[in-house]
Amino acid sequence: MYAILDIETTGGQFNEEGITEIAIYKFDGHEIVDQFISLVNPEIPIQPFVVKLTGINNAMLRSAPKFFEVAKRIIEMTNDCVLVAHNADFDYRILRTEFRRLGYDFNVKTLCTVELSKNLLPEQPSHSLGKLVRALGIPMADRHRASGDAMATVKLFKMLLDKDLNKEIVKELIKFEIQKGIAPKLMDIVESLPSKTGVYYIHREDGSLIFIGKSRNIRKRVNQHFTGITKSAKKIQNEVFTVTYEETGSELIALLKESEEIKIHRPIYNRMSPKSNFSWAIYAEKDANGYLNLKLQKADRRKKEIKSYTSQQEGKEALFRISSHYNLCQKLTGLYETKTHCFQHTINECDGACVGKISALEYNERVQAFIEKNLFDNKTLAILDRGRSITERSVIFVEKGVYKGYAFYDLNYQINTIEILRNIITPMPSNRDTRNSIQSYMRKSKTIKIINF
Repeated sequence: MYAILDIETTGGQFNEEGITEIAIYKFDGHEIVDQFISLVNPEIPIQPFVVKLTGINNAMLRSAPKFFEVAKRIIEMTNDCVLVAHNADFDYRILRTEFRRLGYDFNVKTLCTVELSKNLLPEQPSHSLGKLVRALGIPMADRHRASGDAMATVKLFKMLLDKDLNKEIVKELIKFEIQKGIAPKLMDIVESLPSKTGVYYIHREDGSLIFIGKSRNIRKRVNQHFTGITKSAKKIQNEVFTVTYEETGSELIALLKESEEIKIHRPIYNRMSPKSNFSWAIYAEKDANGYLNLKLQKADRRKKEIKSYTSQQEGKEALFRISSHYNLCQKLTGLYETKTHCFQHTINECDGACVGKISALEYNERVQAFIEKNLFDNKTLAILDRGRSITERSVIFVEKGVYKGYAFYDLNYQINTIEILRNIITPMPSNRDTRNSIQSYMRKSKTIKIINF
């Protein structure tokens, strides 16, 4: 007996998808003898591209049964059956993950119609379900819906069974591996972790550190390590004994702590960070005519950078905005591709800084205004962000461009003077990477409040 099924999911990260629809047809080799079709409320949002692909949206699933409400029926439909699906590894993994969340170890024999078709129809250029059924003249309705795809798989499977006269290939391709999924020890570790922002530390039994990471959701991130299939993930799964953590509330504090801790402990499964994630920077240089040129270049520690960026494209986009905001000559910023404009005329008409229209002194004042506002060396500030609880806030203190450290404080406290900040912070090292991380976070984060001194 075969249980031929198809599952639609929310999409998302590996082993974190949820089922949105399931269809199972029980097939005795000749005809369908039972069926089960249902939408499923995954209790997490559907990825937009999946909505576009399947037509299933979040509103449709609000009143649908949750997985635990259909789990018994799924077991009844698949009991003593070979589970058949097109790309069976995917559907089987999703089912096992959902059952594992309920504490049930779901194990059945599986058979993949992709593998079966490759053996029995080697001449076909594609073995995707859509292209295969079209090539074989199999009628198909409701593509990318569970019932339509499962029914197409039934018809395909019946045709493949007919081609396998002695049923030898089918028997050879049936798998029965008792897949353990996430080991109970690892599950216990995951369950002990908070779903909060912070830094986590993965230890061996002797206490040595093998990995340090940071995340906005520690439990979710560690679960990804424990369910990952990469070589490094498998090594971590084999060697982990315990995971400790430190909540930070602030993602920026977690980022800064992670970077510093990796440099100190050098865990064996952390890829050592490159010298800097910020490989491009804006510099100011005077040309032969006395005009200040803003240039985006590869980062050079020997020069004083004004702003830094993780990629050339990010830097170029920023330089376009800067040129427009400060009314700078784009020829003097290196942004002189075709149709680029400099003040009021095209680049082909531009003679540098529009000599004769604006003096070097006046032009340089505009550039200097940008430098004064953005040069981090000039800044003394406090960055206020989330704390570890709703009654707490975090603060990062920067003095004259030097990262001094961080602290947590009660909402009732006043931290509006430099003296107070110096007294309460936990001192931390400052370097180019920490300063650039702080600047990048300030540009992108919408949760922070900045106090300038």
